[in-house]
Amino acid sequence: MSQDKDTGGRRAAAFDVRLVIAALFVLYGVVCTLMGLFGTSAEEIDRAAGININLWSGVGMLVFSAAFAAWARLRPIVVPTETGTPEP
Repeated sequence: MSQDKDTGGRRAAAFDVRLVIAALFVLYGVVCTLMGLFGTSAEEIDRAAGININLWSGVGMLVFSAAFAAWARLRPIVVPTETGTPEP
């Protein structure tokens, strides 16, 4: 963990749930995007009103994961450090 000089706390970057969510959306987004590019037939696109749903949902997931990762990087969780002696 790195020391945060402004607030006197430590950043909890490795344990931030936003990064876990972003990683899962990257995984699912890559799978959906690849299925949309290489695994979708013209018949499936016709059944979906002419929209390649796998491709667009995969791209949407990748954008969402980038937003979550940026949020976690720009607004990190700061864990306060204990100073002084504990009270009995």
